[in-house]
Amino acid sequence: MIDKKLKNILIIASALVLAGFFPGYFYYTSHINNRTVTVKGLAEKDVKANLAFWKIKFKTTGNDLFAAQNKLESDLDLIKKFLTDQGFKETEISIERINTNDLMTDPYRSTQPIDSRYILDQTITVRTENVDLVESALSKISTLVAKGVIFDNQSYISPVSYLFTGLNEIKPEMLEQATQNAKIAAKQFAESSNSKVGNIKTANQGVFSVLPREQIPGTNESEQINKTIRVVSTVVYYLE
Repeated sequence: MIDKKLKNILIIASALVLAGFFPGYFYYTSHINNRTVTVKGLAEKDVKANLAFWKIKFKTTGNDLFAAQNKLESDLDLIKKFLTDQGFKETEISIERINTNDLMTDPYRSTQPIDSRYILDQTITVRTENVDLVESALSKISTLVAKGVIFDNQSYISPVSYLFTGLNEIKPEMLEQATQNAKIAAKQFAESSNSKVGNIKTANQGVFSVLPREQIPGTNESEQINKTIRVVSTVVYYLE
């Protein structure tokens, strides 16, 4: 009878031990497998813009509307000839409508006599993949000023927007580089903690940024032909 009771006690005790062992074992192994390190990998690539938008806004003033319009049309012909002489194709040149401002219709106009009643302006937009040609033509546009063409101030401050449209082509290469750099950082961390880098748990490719290659204060990225593409990937690795 005693042996039977002892046997039952041993069975119950063993069951309790096993009941406590397996949850504890799985808790332990699950935490071991969840040892991770989060690292960031940077990738940068210098590129050159492959598309340019050049807005050329010019204007004229006068008290005679028809005379002012004739002057604007004459200036338009001068600008178009200048652009084609520089090597731009007619298909790359688009002309917007004329804007007319009659100062006499302004209810808030000054009571002082008006020297020029009408202000007319027009914009020519050049859209081209020949970005180097734009740079060359910009340096020669003063020849039109010498012929009496009056440009809007914006045509001198930031007249051209340079774009890079090949981002999708370089994304795979840059993401691979960013991931490699992230793994190098993970290995350095693992060595300091006597661990090894395992498989990737999660990865976030990050946002691609287009930056001016020359970080000049007050300069926008779109104003520079040469740019730097940057991406920072966040990768979580298992540690073994």
